[in-house]
Amino acid sequence: MIQKPSAAFVGASWFALAAGAIGYLIGLWRATMELNEKGYYFTVLMFGLFAVVSLQKSVRDRLEGLPVTDIYYGICWFATLLSILLLVVGLWNATILPSEKGFYAFAFLLSLFGGIAVQKNIRDTQDVAKAN
Repeated sequence: MIQKPSAAFVGASWFALAAGAIGYLIGLWRATMELNEKGYYFTVLMFGLFAVVSLQKSVRDRLEGLPVTDIYYGICWFATLLSILLLVVGLWNATILPSEKGFYAFAFLLSLFGGIAVQKNIRDTQDVAKAN
């Protein structure tokens, strides 16, 4: 039985994605870093969001019996973990306050969680529409 996600969960998912991504981006906008550093952190965020959405889709496809190659599945996991590692390395070497490092880390992780949840909700909603 396919169940449509509740409006509360859909709203909370979009809120988590928006709060994490917008907070992260506002932090970058207001930061006193060099432009190349800002570009690095922006690219890591976009890479991470793409990686987790792709990972969520490939995991879901496998659960539903849709073909997903082992290499693509592995690349999705690798890209997700690499985006997190790139953020950690960047923040470890950054010359910013520890509180700023924590802010970026948590905003990044909230964005990734929101991206996964939004992708799941979209997929669930489409599955319900197909079933009807």
